[in-house]
Amino acid sequence: MIKVLWLINISLPEVSNLMNEEASPYGGWLINTSEDLANKKGIELTIAFPKKNIQSYRKVKGDKITYYAFTPVRDKDKQIIEENIVFRNILNEVNPDIVHIYGTEIAHSLSMVNICKREKIEAVVSIQGLVSVIPKHFEANLPFKTIFGFTLRNILRKDNVRGLKKLFIKSGKNEIEAIKNIKHIIGRTTWDKACTSQINPQAEYHFCNETLRQEFYKHQWKMENCEKHSIFLSQGQYPIKGLHYVIEAMPLILKRFPNTKLYISGKDITKSATIKDRLLMTYYGKYIKKMILDSELEKNIVFTGPLDEKEMCNRYLKSNIFVCPSSIENSPNSLGEAMILGVPSVASNVGGVADMLKHKEEGFVYPADAPYMLAHYVCEIFNNDELALRFSNNARAHALRTHDPLTNTNRLIEIYEEILQKKE
Repeated sequence: MIKVLWLINISLPEVSNLMNEEASPYGGWLINTSEDLANKKGIELTIAFPKKNIQSYRKVKGDKITYYAFTPVRDKDKQIIEENIVFRNILNEVNPDIVHIYGTEIAHSLSMVNICKREKIEAVVSIQGLVSVIPKHFEANLPFKTIFGFTLRNILRKDNVRGLKKLFIKSGKNEIEAIKNIKHIIGRTTWDKACTSQINPQAEYHFCNETLRQEFYKHQWKMENCEKHSIFLSQGQYPIKGLHYVIEAMPLILKRFPNTKLYISGKDITKSATIKDRLLMTYYGKYIKKMILDSELEKNIVFTGPLDEKEMCNRYLKSNIFVCPSSIENSPNSLGEAMILGVPSVASNVGGVADMLKHKEEGFVYPADAPYMLAHYVCEIFNNDELALRFSNNARAHALRTHDPLTNTNRLIEIYEEILQKKE
């Protein structure tokens, strides 16, 4: 029996229901993985997660998983990061063979790394994004005024483009320290291997792909069911997600396909209908709104609002093309979801994207700072149904291998066993 303690950033639906709270719409890929792992013989899974308004910690027993909700750790809690009594108590109760930490950007990740190192408990970190690297790409070719400009909301929350970059740099210090002090790292791309090995050359790197949200394994994109000349962008709230690049590409696309529509899921950052909207608008949102107005794109762009798992899946299936225009990514789950559904995809060649999508075989990749090439490739797919179908089939076949739940769960258990064998 291997006793595994996960440290994650959100509460999963089972424990949210047990605590009579609404389930988070985020982290759906963790649900599948945790359920698959908990159902394996010889595995005892416990999951710890931060929860506001919790004093110390609270234990909740699920069907096959035990949960610990703990008081969030803040960056300024230096003593807690070093000497976390709550984590010590949880570790004493659970007595895990191995601690698996998901993500490196949160203060509690560093705290758990420190405690495990001191107590000689085996620990491994899964790389999600890398906040210590993202700031290098954060400004994403934006104009000087947009980087440094601010609205009232930006002043109060310190979240204009430059302010957010500073927050990432601050979190990155914790991340670098955590990676330097861990012996084992789980990753899945050339990019995360390169970045982590440069921070800690001594850490052992273990390859393991990720399982996606359950809904995306149930459906397949069909050209006859999609809205022709429609583009889907899964999010656009932050500069690194590249919405401004897509809007820059839109006039070039519209010259050839005048009925093109761009759908963007998530909050409408350009909304300014009420005083409240205007007070909550960021300077980046103002910049995007100006771009839309200047290019007369109001009728061609639709913000869908936040979408749950099924709504998101349905939006993919209705789209002619999925675009991932980010200035940096590791292995974006949004692209994985598009590929496993078979939605023809165009993605910026950043981070680990090239490990996911083979150029001209499974989709198109292009230089992130070249929206004119994004426009070119979108038009290539719009103009050639045979190409779109070839990309759809090839990408789906690749993604079904990459994101196979059974393979990924078995690999995860192998990694745990490898780490524990080396300890012996």
